[in-house]
Amino acid sequence: MRSTDETMNDWRVALPELEGRRITLREPRAGDAPSLFSLLSTEEVSRFISPPPTSVEAFERYIAWSQRQRAAGLYVCFAVVPRGADTPIGLVHLRALGPGFGTADWGFAIGSEFWGKGIFTEAAELVLDFAFEVLHTHRLEARAAVCNARGNGALRKLGAEREGLLRHAFFRDGDYLDQVLWSILAEDWRRRQQDTLAWRSSVVH
Repeated sequence: MRSTDETMNDWRVALPELEGRRITLREPRAGDAPSLFSLLSTEEVSRFISPPPTSVEAFERYIAWSQRQRAAGLYVCFAVVPRGADTPIGLVHLRALGPGFGTADWGFAIGSEFWGKGIFTEAAELVLDFAFEVLHTHRLEARAAVCNARGNGALRKLGAEREGLLRHAFFRDGDYLDQVLWSILAEDWRRRQQDTLAWRSSVVH
């Protein structure tokens, strides 16, 4: 992460930029709406997520809403922007489920042409670090439709634990779908980070 601790602690005023090797995460802007609408409204992307805003104007309203919710300390939304580009290719959000972000859930959507390039994993790791180290989240939850093999596989790869089956929890296109409930605890994430550092150290030496 490039931002200073002072900037991190001021996230209610403005989100910091989180930088990875291939992407930057930043707060979405009104001017991002056309790109986000184009990429995230396709059937391939939207079939397993809550229906995205239905127009460019609706995306603009969502972005404005997300900024108000962030200022209230209830919601955080990052736009995923490839390094060297200016327009986003996806979104990752965090939503408080109680006072503060002690328990929160998260969701993500990335344009299908950018799948399978490691971009989601990098964005997810940056957001997980932010959740556990800056928002002081203790438990982070995610839901994915049982038939969403890509989404479930991504959560498993990040170290999330499958907790159970939520029957008919997701209504989409006239059908009720079962969802898998996943969770990551702060202690799980920190242990995973320590294991990764230990492994890298052993490889180097």
